[in-house]
Amino acid sequence: VARWEHRTRALSQVFGSPRVACYCLGAVILILNCVRSHCFTEAMKSQPKLEGLDCHWAYYSGLAILGVGTLFVISSFLALGFIGTFLGDYFGILMEAKVTSFPFSVLDNPMYWGSTAVYLGWSLMHASPAGLLLTAVVAISYTVAVLYEGPFTEEIYRQKQKGAKNK
Repeated sequence: VARWEHRTRALSQVFGSPRVACYCLGAVILILNCVRSHCFTEAMKSQPKLEGLDCHWAYYSGLAILGVGTLFVISSFLALGFIGTFLGDYFGILMEAKVTSFPFSVLDNPMYWGSTAVYLGWSLMHASPAGLLLTAVVAISYTVAVLYEGPFTEEIYRQKQKGAKNK
């Protein structure tokens, strides 16, 4: 959807502005994230637990991983803001410079890997083999997203620099 918007500016036209369109897409992404998290939790609750993980060390390890993941997700959001988090650059709303402060100073794509860590921690806390499998699916999905999103975003900012030099 974001690439289609970048190519056509159709959502910006429908909503009357790139900012409103970006906020609407962000709201849809948040709603879909809530649905995904609910389905993830229901899948874990409906499946048997893994006895080897149904212990205090796994629970507290999962809690720590969930905490670190939450830190990465929240700090990424605070560093990027709503528009930066929800693909504002695809709507032509570019940041002045690449964010390099924490958590970006520690990890590339901290929002994706933080989210993956949240699911991993949640799975360990619930001793859920289904949760672990679904976490792997999330990690693979994010890996594919990074392969497409990273170079595309780099090109958007390369074009911005090129346009600034030509002025």
